[in-house]
Amino acid sequence: MAAPLVNMDALIPREDFEAATTEPSTQPSILSTTMKITDLGPDSLIYNVLRKPDFQRETANWSPEKVAELVSSFLEGDLIPSVILWRSTISGNIFVIDGAHRLSALIAWVHDDYGDKHASMRFFDNNIPEEQKRAARATRELIRDSVGSYSELSLALRNSDTTPKDRLRLARNLSAFAIHLQWVAGEAEKAESSFFKINQQATPIDETELSMIKARHKPNALAARAFIRAGTGHKYWSAFESSVQSEIEKLAKEVYDLIFKPDLDSQIKTSDLPVAGRGYSADSVKMVFELVNFVNDFEPDMWRNEAPKRRRKGAPLKVLEDDEDGQATIKCMQAVKKAASRIAGKDPASLGLHPAVYFYSATGRFQPAAFLAAIAFVKDLERHRAVAKFTSVRADFEDFLIEYKYFLNQIVQKYGSLQRSVSPILAMHKAVYQAIEEGLAEPDVIERLKSQSSLRSSLKVRTEDDKRHGRNFSTETKNFVVIRNIIETAPKCAICDARLNLRSMTFDHILRREDGGSGAPENAQLSHPYCNSGYKEGAHAAEVSLPSTGRSN
Repeated sequence: MAAPLVNMDALIPREDFEAATTEPSTQPSILSTTMKITDLGPDSLIYNVLRKPDFQRETANWSPEKVAELVSSFLEGDLIPSVILWRSTISGNIFVIDGAHRLSALIAWVHDDYGDKHASMRFFDNNIPEEQKRAARATRELIRDSVGSYSELSLALRNSDTTPKDRLRLARNLSAFAIHLQWVAGEAEKAESSFFKINQQATPIDETELSMIKARHKPNALAARAFIRAGTGHKYWSAFESSVQSEIEKLAKEVYDLIFKPDLDSQIKTSDLPVAGRGYSADSVKMVFELVNFVNDFEPDMWRNEAPKRRRKGAPLKVLEDDEDGQATIKCMQAVKKAASRIAGKDPASLGLHPAVYFYSATGRFQPAAFLAAIAFVKDLERHRAVAKFTSVRADFEDFLIEYKYFLNQIVQKYGSLQRSVSPILAMHKAVYQAIEEGLAEPDVIERLKSQSSLRSSLKVRTEDDKRHGRNFSTETKNFVVIRNIIETAPKCAICDARLNLRSMTFDHILRREDGGSGAPENAQLSHPYCNSGYKEGAHAAEVSLPSTGRSN
């Protein structure tokens, strides 16, 4: 897994370029060409008018090493590219057009906040993932060992007789060096066009992030932004009424806890796995945006104004309008919560899919495409009213997925991550389910898979000769052993015999309460929420035997 990145998003607030104010507009006189490090302190007049555009991507793409290197470069007098700013004559605030990471790294050093202290705690409403804290600690240690903290250097000149010579030299540099500034002239429209032009030429904005920026006033982007940070951080929905804001934040927290809790470490050490991988990762924004769009049947042409408004079959395509009051965003988020609750959590309709079976590769890597494909698979079962039929063969279906877990890796290797692999993984799930439901033997199930056009060239049954390992245990090998152990030791649902995710388990009466069953331990068994409610009750209504026990409870 990739090394954790430093989240400095809290250090420069976001604001709309054209934010309204009751103050009269002002014209700039002479704009400064430099910014001293003291201008970045929490009580500085300049710092308190610094802003980022409201559509600016999250300032969380630098490693601890890169942050420490930037601070060191500044103190050593190395060339650092100019920060480009624009001053709004409407609000008087100063917007960072280019250089938000550079400026934030220096602000983080001055404030000693690398994503885990006062400003960040307030910004994220104390909801800071362990990985974010770990990145902050690593950055702080690197800076302490290389150049020292800002507070240490600030006091060095007062205590020159006890300060090491190298730190004293850096302290003197600190008093003299400054950040070079350039300014964009013009109104808000010019500032926005400059932002996109500059950022695309330097480090191009990720395609998903660019889509979300362009759709920033639409419900799909607003919902994705809320989900990814559990309703904390910058409130892109702050223009809505307070009751709507509260509902958005409530839904965001519920879905975040449902799919991203507990926090996931790089090496898997527990069977309690989050169903959607790490909430704090480069891929999570892409996956959540894909999830929101898929669940709500949104297509790119619906929010890309420059695209033709039609579906592939020629039918009219509805335009996704900007959300003026937040109701469309709430509706969008409710659909995601319903879909997520169907595969995880303790909702009575939850299938409680085990993450290690469905969403993680054999080497413990979370597969976003597998998560989206599972959402699609369950949605397809619901569409065909086949959830109960699936439950009757679920144990065999999951045994096949476990035995041939490497098929998932093979598909992703061929098609790529996220949406590109969702269709072939969904095709695999549907083909395996149909074959098992028909009673086919394992070799015939594999032949059925290979008959699928999207899978024919992707899947290869591995032999012992295909397995190669070095002398030492790699992280992947360790994760493989842990995942294997999690799957082998997972408790099973007493009703369908498939594996239980303990976060989604329920306690079922073996002899129903309606039939006189008691609450004694000997009358209790573990089950999936759906098996306990809809499936079991349906079986009783139809007076049929349950699949794993052969009993009619």
